[in-house]
Formats: sequence, structure tokens, C-alpha cells
Amino acid sequence: MPRRTVQFCPGEYYHLYNRGNNRERVFFTRENYLFFLRQWREYVSRVSDVVAYCLMPTHYHVLILLKDKDLSHCMQLLAISYTKAINKSCQRVGVVFQGAFKAKHIDRNEYLVHLSRYVHLNPVLAGLVKQVEEWEFSSYREYVGLRAGSLPVPGIVLSQFASPDAYRAFVAAYSPEERKVVEEFAFD
Repeated sequence: MPRRTVQFCPGEYYHLYNRGNNRERVFFTRENYLFFLRQWREYVSRVSDVVAYCLMPTHYHVLILLKDKDLSHCMQLLAISYTKAINKSCQRVGVVFQGAFKAKHIDRNEYLVHLSRYVHLNPVLAGLVKQVEEWEFSSYREYVGLRAGSLPVPGIVLSQFASPDAYRAFVAAYSPEERKVVEEFAFD
């Protein structure tokens, strides 16, 4: 029986996520976050375009447009590389992530738009920052023109809005009841 029920098809969008083993931290220092993003570029960028992302102390969320079906192998290389580096720098042993990454197929632009907001709001909802733009380790700053990054390709989401300010207003207008829209794409 296959381990993963989601079929990866190039040209489709996916929400990828994982958390720390035993729900523990996966990022300990600023450099850990930056290293993860560098490793993402090295291992995963050739098979996917990042639409939005947020790295949290205990987990990550990445929305992607898949370019090549070799995603699982590339994600495995990323996880191994990151785990080896963390174990060495933190003088620890064992797994960092709670099993293999999780993936949900996003079959409608409406979900993609709402998921981008959910992903970007994670640090606020977790109480790590008061304003979305305060969190350094997400693509929100690129979305609203506060940083010129090259990792996210937010065009598909931003094309649904008149301007980056309209997206900013959409994110700010979030209410907890709207979580139902993305409930099926959240952690199991």
C-alpha cells in the first residue's frame, strides 16, 4: 500500500507542511531558518515554484506549484540535509521532523488565496508577533512589497487582488470563522 495518498501532478498546487518530532522545535536560531530556505532552493526549487511560505519554530508551511513529479525525493533530500545540519550544530541525534512531509492538493484558486492568508497569519495566530509583517520567515513581506525576495512566486495569488495593498487588507480582515475555508488543508 502506498504511503502517500496524494498524487503529485506537475502544473498543480500543493500545500506542503511538517512539524517537529514530538511537536518540538525545528528552528532554533535565525541561521536555522535561513539554512532551511537555502536548502529548499538547492533541493526543491528545481521541481517546484514556491507560491507562499511560513517557517515557524515548530513547523513549516509551503504552498507550491509543482513543476516535476520528483517532489518526494527532493523533499527527502531536504529533510536529511536539514536534520544532519541541526543535529551537528545542536549536538543532538535523531529525527527532527515528525515523519515524512504532509501534502494536500489545492484544486481551486479560492483555496490557494485563503491558504496563503492562513500561512502568512500563522505567526500572529501563534502569538509570536502582533503584525504579519513583523515575522521575518514568511513570504508576506514579498507579497506586500516590503522585501524583494526571489523565493516566492506570488503572482497567482496576487492576481486575485487589485494591488498588494488589497491583499494586505484581505489578510488583515481575517476572522477565526474563516478558518473553516482552509480546515481540510491544515495539520491532521
